[in-house]
Amino acid sequence: MIKHKSFAHGWFYHYRIHSAKTNKLCENGFSELKDYLENIFDDCPDEHFNKGPRSSKLKLDLGIRAKSLRTHDICKWAEKGLKWNNYQTAHSNVQVFMLQHDKNTIGVEVPIWIKPVEMNNFENIFNTDEVLSGHIDLLRVNDDKIEIWDYKPNAHREKYASTQVYFYALMLAKRTQMELNKFRCGYFDRHNAFIFNPRMEFLDKAIKKCREQRFLSISKNKSFRKCRESQKVLMQKEN
Repeated sequence: MIKHKSFAHGWFYHYRIHSAKTNKLCENGFSELKDYLENIFDDCPDEHFNKGPRSSKLKLDLGIRAKSLRTHDICKWAEKGLKWNNYQTAHSNVQVFMLQHDKNTIGVEVPIWIKPVEMNNFENIFNTDEVLSGHIDLLRVNDDKIEIWDYKPNAHREKYASTQVYFYALMLAKRTQMELNKFRCGYFDRHNAFIFNPRMEFLDKAIKKCREQRFLSISKNKSFRKCRESQKVLMQKEN
């Protein structure tokens, strides 16, 4: 039922899918997702994961206002997984418990990536020409949506988790050639779940914000150089 492969992507990531649930939940309109999940076992470009930016490390506020849902069923699954305690880490306990017992969870630690040529203004956002990559904590199919979830032990304190899962959605949409409106994003713990629908306008905000930050950085550098030059002139006059 569960297929498993460990990837050495800077750390060991245990990619798993539940084959029976994947076949069932992807049979009506999500065949591209099913094909991707199956193919990645034998065709994952490991080199993309050992350098370049990671979605989990991005520090960009995209202005995403995720909806808080204390009653979301994923919080109950998280609590059950934590009590299960079959693994050393909370992440693994929640992930594998849900994969085994939740009817909607089909994959965990799903490898994803996107190349600079596959995203407009990639280098303006990430300031690099290396591939963006990541691993999706939990992949669910629910209410005709592909749900991308990240487990955060203190979800209510997270500042950039929405940015992380947003770029996960962009990457998986590109890898599967599926429309972004087929996805839903969220992050959670056993008390809180935060959920939103990814939209392309969030990417436009990322581009704008990065340009503003770069402009401010350049302006500060120019001001610093002018200050140093003025100091040198004064010192020369005093001498």
